[in-house]
Amino acid sequence: MRIEALINRILKEMLRDKRTLALMFIAPLFIMTLIFFLFQSNTDTKADLAVHGVDSSLTKAIDTKHVRLHQVKNDQPIALIKAHDYAGVLTQDGDKLTLTLANADQGKSAILKQTLQAASIKLKMQAAALKIQATTLQKLATALKQATRGAAQIPEPHQPKTPSYTLTTHYRYGSADSTYFDTLLPILMGFIVFFFVFLISGIALLRERTTGTLYRLLATPVRRGEIISGYLLGYGIFAIIQTLLIVGYSLIVFKIQILGSIPAIFLINLLLAFTALALGLLISTFANTEFQMLQFIPIVVIPQIFFTGLIPIDHMLGWLQPIAHIMPLYYGANALTGIIAKGQSLAVLYPDVLALFGFFLLFLGLNLLTMRKYRQV
Repeated sequence: MRIEALINRILKEMLRDKRTLALMFIAPLFIMTLIFFLFQSNTDTKADLAVHGVDSSLTKAIDTKHVRLHQVKNDQPIALIKAHDYAGVLTQDGDKLTLTLANADQGKSAILKQTLQAASIKLKMQAAALKIQATTLQKLATALKQATRGAAQIPEPHQPKTPSYTLTTHYRYGSADSTYFDTLLPILMGFIVFFFVFLISGIALLRERTTGTLYRLLATPVRRGEIISGYLLGYGIFAIIQTLLIVGYSLIVFKIQILGSIPAIFLINLLLAFTALALGLLISTFANTEFQMLQFIPIVVIPQIFFTGLIPIDHMLGWLQPIAHIMPLYYGANALTGIIAKGQSLAVLYPDVLALFGFFLLFLGLNLLTMRKYRQV
């Protein structure tokens, strides 16, 4: 009987909490549907390869289904990659080929290496077939020469030269041992900062409400702006410490190679942290319990993961691509990847910086508006 009474109490509480029921049953369906459409995307990834002074026979043998070729006059690979964001640059000196990979995306690096290997094999097979034909023609010419002694000299058929290239590979970012984790690390760094600051700040303000501290503050002459600023700066100190720990840990433990500025990485992570802080404070106003605050994670945070570059935005379905631009984490991940893997400066990434700052101001303004409903005097 007592167990039955407990079951009945839980069922009644859950049925009264319409928001919990909706998030429990609708949120999983929303996430599953989003994943379904994301993986309906076009998966034909293409890598951009710049070529300079390379034999036309080799460039013609390259499969352009997965590689876009760009003929360039400049033979400075690093400058070309930095200026045009090429996945790789191929140059030739005699029979020596030099491939310089950006290596910011291991998937594209693998495509270029596999494509060049396939092109080399294709050329060798063509040369072998021509050699067989030349040998056959030579035999026919010898037989014809013997049959027509005293006739005009028959020229020997041309023996095709089998191409023999030696390929040397250089890496702008990482090395041959780089893994997919190296590509994900800038994204994961931003996501971890964003997620934990969002969660902790939201639950903290919710606790201030449930314990009555917020209402007592609002009953004093303290202004709403001062309250929000206090919360932002107070929790912001811990957000700064967390950012320093995450970036420092990535540098020391994972030995991540950074092509750009370390202060720029801290700045982007701090912008992400304060944006998450303002968003967490905002979302907490729509939750009545800590359990409900946690339930907002599948709606607010998880969808942003898919728009950080884990799946290339330009390969998504057309109607999904604009959604990325309303996700703060999209701009943070894009900026961190640009700084760490491509060596881009904040002068190049200023649209991402401005977007993050804009989201922070938007959430800050919405916090000031929602704070009104808690003032009782």
